[in-house]
Amino acid sequence: MALEIDDARQTATPAGQRFRVRDHYEVGREKIREFARAVQNRHGAHHREADARKLGHDGVIAPPTFASVIGAAGTRALLESVLTEYDLSQMLQTDQVFQAYRPVLAGDRLTSEILIESVRRFGDNDFIVVRSALVNQHGELALVGSTTIVARRGAEVDPSLTEVVDNIMMHGKVVESPTTAAVSALIPLGAGELPAPAADREIAPVHTLPEFDRLAVGDRLPAGSFRLTRGDLANYAGVSGDANPIHFSDHAARLAGLPTVVAHGMLTMGLACDYLTSWLGDPTAIEKFSVRFAGFVPVTADAASTVDFTGRIKSLDPAARGATLVLNGVAEGRKLFGRAIAEVRLA
Repeated sequence: MALEIDDARQTATPAGQRFRVRDHYEVGREKIREFARAVQNRHGAHHREADARKLGHDGVIAPPTFASVIGAAGTRALLESVLTEYDLSQMLQTDQVFQAYRPVLAGDRLTSEILIESVRRFGDNDFIVVRSALVNQHGELALVGSTTIVARRGAEVDPSLTEVVDNIMMHGKVVESPTTAAVSALIPLGAGELPAPAADREIAPVHTLPEFDRLAVGDRLPAGSFRLTRGDLANYAGVSGDANPIHFSDHAARLAGLPTVVAHGMLTMGLACDYLTSWLGDPTAIEKFSVRFAGFVPVTADAASTVDFTGRIKSLDPAARGATLVLNGVAEGRKLFGRAIAEVRLA
């Protein structure tokens, strides 16, 4: 039975509070390349400066979901130092939104701000909405992301699952900034809003393959397919920092109630971005991408899994020369997204 938002109760957690991640994030060219390989984003602008220059940018362009690497580190710091009543192993990501304002390029120095937008309770579960903003070295807002997490409050963790995690999870915590008892990774900023884009910001042109004037509502995008193996999942776990063992251990997956190892939700979202970019011809044309995760991609030890995407044009905006696209993703007959909507700009 669907849960109604109006029935939710605001919890005592610090909703409305903002934090700044103490250390900045330096975007490396090789990190962009390895992330692009991990999510199978094949556009040349993610790999070669010459292809990025064709789109008007001096450095290689980060894939549309690259910010998840930065945002995940901030969210972990938030859960480890502020929202400490939750067990990290009892959390599930349900929604992800990326709103892009400027491309993230190799060489950028990004500062992060995090806002706990809301914490609402449905029975034993808390729905936590965390928004984050990335600002580059020029003081320009590059991207705002929103993540919805479902956490079980006060849940007892199966001791056998805890032992499995301790024995097989990747060890060696990535240190985003030095932390001690006196120095936290997060700087409290009090209540307030995240940075907003400047009203007079310059919007870079896009170089898309489809032309706005040739499109119509209801037009369908060509179908696309991707293959995922256990090697792909292990690679994404390392590149992204998502070390949940359900993505590489059959034993952990079974203890969590899954039939086998499953792909990361953010990996499937990354594949969907390549599907979009293959049609658009320019990854920076994706202005907003919103996904509600509904299913998973099972990946067995001895065979690749196939993920199939389709899409259609839901609406067109002549004034902005933009389009809203609806995407569908399917794996092994299972629907992956409850909702997947992209807002794109067109030439």
